[in-house]
Amino acid sequence: MGEDKSLLPFGGYDTLTEFQLTRLKKIFKTVYISTKDKSKFDFEADFIEDIKTDDVFAPSVGFVSIFDRLACESFFVISVDTPFIDKKTIQTLIETDNPHAEATIAKVDDKIQPMCGIYHLSLEDKFVEMLDTNNHKLGFLLKNAKTTFVEFSDKKVFLNLNHPHEYKEALALI
Repeated sequence: MGEDKSLLPFGGYDTLTEFQLTRLKKIFKTVYISTKDKSKFDFEADFIEDIKTDDVFAPSVGFVSIFDRLACESFFVISVDTPFIDKKTIQTLIETDNPHAEATIAKVDDKIQPMCGIYHLSLEDKFVEMLDTNNHKLGFLLKNAKTTFVEFSDKKVFLNLNHPHEYKEALALI
């Protein structure tokens, strides 16, 4: 993107993060924002700052930090740059999840969406191992774990804002 996506204005909010926080609070009782540094945000929220690592910029750091902070059996994860994942999609994932799974993850067009799904405490050690071995491939972890993949057909719901043209497309859609 060339700049911090989480700070881009979106949907009438100063930041994409605020947009996501506001809409997810309507779905979940508690919403946390996983971040490297909460000082970049000028609004109140429940932040989980990443554990300190030597120049590792991967979602696995956030997962280890979440497991360290939260005392729960499972949690739902969504990336800040997927603003169209809706309540129906989230509800489907929640309803499909089961206690025997280690993760329940969205999939569209045969591509897994590792940042849209439910992760269970049983994966904590595997995330720690990912950090220890400097292997941060979520897809590899999910394919080798007890993962339930839930297929969705609407690609637009999973629009990921990685490039300026995708951000512009999302602004037109909102």
